[in-house]
Amino acid sequence: QVQLVESGGGLVQAGESLRLSCVASGRTFSLYHMGWFRQAPGKEREFVAWISLNGGTSDYSESVKGRFTISRDNAKNTLYLQMDSLKAEDTAVYYCAATNPIGPTTRNKDPARYHTWGQGTQVTVSS
Repeated sequence: QVQLVESGGGLVQAGESLRLSCVASGRTFSLYHMGWFRQAPGKEREFVAWISLNGGTSDYSESVKGRFTISRDNAKNTLYLQMDSLKAEDTAVYYCAATNPIGPTTRNKDPARYHTWGQGTQVTVSS
């Protein structure tokens, strides 16, 4: 029903910023809660942030809280992740994902909750 494509990753130095984008195809973007996850080599996929279908609710992992901001523009079918004060430990492949607004939102930190994923974009932070 929806296809996701991330962009905006790259190589930056610690302390710098990046903004990731995730563009969704189709007409149903506003019907999904959206999340950002990341995966570093040798590690499991990790929750970063999620946002509700209308942008009214969001949550973050403790490791990025205060540094990252998730947002969405439903008119543009686009999800964003503004990443400030980047650290070397933020280095990972970042994925956006979509889930139906069914069940408790407490499950939205679990990657297994999401049914559609983008291809990922590499973020590398050098120190």
